Amino acid sequence: MEAISGVFKTRAHAENVVSEVLKAGIPADRVTLLTPGTVDQVNKEMLAVPSDAAEQPGMGKAIGALAGGGVGFAGGSLLMALVPGLGPITAVGLLGAAVLGAAGATIGAVAGNELENSTTEGLPEDEIFVYEDALRQGRSVVIVLTGDKQQASLLRELMKAQGAESIDAAREQWWIGLRSAEESHYSQSGKSFAEDEEYFRRGFEAALNARTRCMEFDQVSAAMDAALEDVQREHPGKKVEEAFTRGYQRGREHYQQRCDEASKAA
Repeated sequence: MEAISGVFKTRAHAENVVSEVLKAGIPADRVTLLTPGTVDQVNKEMLAVPSDAAEQPGMGKAIGALAGGGVGFAGGSLLMALVPGLGPITAVGLLGAAVLGAAGATIGAVAGNELENSTTEGLPEDEIFVYEDALRQGRSVVIVLTGDKQQASLLRELMKAQGAESIDAAREQWWIGLRSAEESHYSQSGKSFAEDEEYFRRGFEAALNARTRCMEFDQVSAAMDAALEDVQREHPGKKVEEAFTRGYQRGREHYQQRCDEASKAA
């Protein structure tokens, strides 16, 4: 399975994509919409949309139909969970529950039981931090899992037509927001950030993988070593270990800082 994802400035466009994807026959358990806020907040916004406006493409009718219980697990299709370092996020369906669960949220017994019997192969655990950054900025994220290359291409075109920013572009924006501070910190070591940035950044991102970021360092050392070996294979003969390791530690500190900030704000 491959995850096709898009970041949307408005939830309306994201909702429209979800509606079109389901009309195309893609199983509901392979589609999710993530949006910031609680279920109550989302429902209030839906109810505030005038009935005539709701008939227009992307204005709320799509997600309103989904909220009626046609998608997902028992109890309805909308799920709200508190994501560590982020806050309340509402998701549609089982894939959304899987993403929130991978992000460290407690998703509850009902969703958990359903997830045990569902397929989440292809869940992009190494991209979840990018989704979180987009959600933190008030954007919505649509994720679709597919094993069909032609279908994947069509999904990308559909998302692009609805104004989606690609995950790669969102990742670059995320790094731009951090780069200046990380360059300043790294330069204090006397090393050249310009020369080491790629390796440092790879380490930073590796530390944010949803599977390992909440663990103690001794529990993630094997995963860090494996990620480092990947970078070393890609750059034979280059001295990447120190920059990568520094980046990994900074990534862990960054995630912990986000969690601390969210706890204070709660």
